[in-house]
Amino acid sequence: MNDLAPLLTPEGRALLDEVRGTAPADELAVATRLRRDHPAPLVSAAFAQARLRQRAVAKFGTEDAHRMFFTPHGVEQSTRASVAAYRAARLTELGVTSVADLCCGIGGDAIALARAGIRVLAVDRDPATAATARANADALGLAGLIEVREADVTEVDTSGHDAVFVDPARRGGRGRIFDPEAYSPPLSWAVAAARTARVAALKIAPGVPHEAVPADAEAEWISDHGDVKEAVLWFGTEPGAVRATLLPGPRALRGAGLPDPPVRPLGRYLYEPDGAVIRAHLVADVAAELDGGLLDATIAYVTADTLRPTPYATAYEITDQLPFNVKKLKALLRERGVGVLTVKKRGSAVEPEELRRKVKPQGPNAATVFLTRVAGAPTMLIGAPAAA
Repeated sequence: MNDLAPLLTPEGRALLDEVRGTAPADELAVATRLRRDHPAPLVSAAFAQARLRQRAVAKFGTEDAHRMFFTPHGVEQSTRASVAAYRAARLTELGVTSVADLCCGIGGDAIALARAGIRVLAVDRDPATAATARANADALGLAGLIEVREADVTEVDTSGHDAVFVDPARRGGRGRIFDPEAYSPPLSWAVAAARTARVAALKIAPGVPHEAVPADAEAEWISDHGDVKEAVLWFGTEPGAVRATLLPGPRALRGAGLPDPPVRPLGRYLYEPDGAVIRAHLVADVAAELDGGLLDATIAYVTADTLRPTPYATAYEITDQLPFNVKKLKALLRERGVGVLTVKKRGSAVEPEELRRKVKPQGPNAATVFLTRVAGAPTMLIGAPAAA
């Protein structure tokens, strides 16, 4: 059942409340009972929506997720609430009071914008998606600030809004799309639309090539609890600026245009930069802050002799440096009674699970092993998170 309308009726909403929290093992029995008093398609739709809501908790939190409505694609592609709230706050700081949200999806960004007090025109060409966005605005009491319009975004007049936000579709029938010009709509169209507004933000994949960033845009990479979520091209802010923003916080590292860090021998500490820092090509800025260098010119691990707390990288104290050799690693871990082994890799073809199976860690202690290269040579570094 693709039509949300039956779920928005009193009967549909009551069913959603009744099936909430049903364990997968109990679904068949509960569904059989409910079908005695309700249409079978409606019961199936309620269970499908309940499962989508459960999946959405990770992005929207329990309270919102169980009030909102979702499509399978919408759950997958929607912006995490914390990221959307950060972007809405930044637009507010820029003096934005109205936004044309193009390719709005199920309305995740529109919700964050409206909660920040911004008036939103939310546009999507897919009827089911637009209906879902409209239902979400109603469900969260934001219909007064969010106008949902089913239309082709390329035909929408955005001139009456302070800002434009575009979130092009980056998945097609064959999966993820890597070429920005294959987005729907293409990145070139989104950039042109952005340039018509006083302020604009374009959400793009974090793996976008830096050479694809227009010269008049600011490029920002955003991570949440260490996971890189997206990149954003900003117009009307700081042309040419590059920044990495870490949530919660937010903490923002603005690039200073530094040259690549020097390669140096392993120090006492190894720093693993946040993914947003790496994607933004700001490892040199972190290395300068730590008075450190790289173990290898092509790998984003920073090493230094002193421990300096930084939000932009996780520090590890290294106790051993060995040429890559599984037998030697297994013997060392057995000798130290390591049963909890964290495996990290960068510049190595070895899979962490494969290595764990081979070394068979046993014992009460924990350790971290880094599979990497040091001056081009395959190397194992053993250590543990550094005490603050």
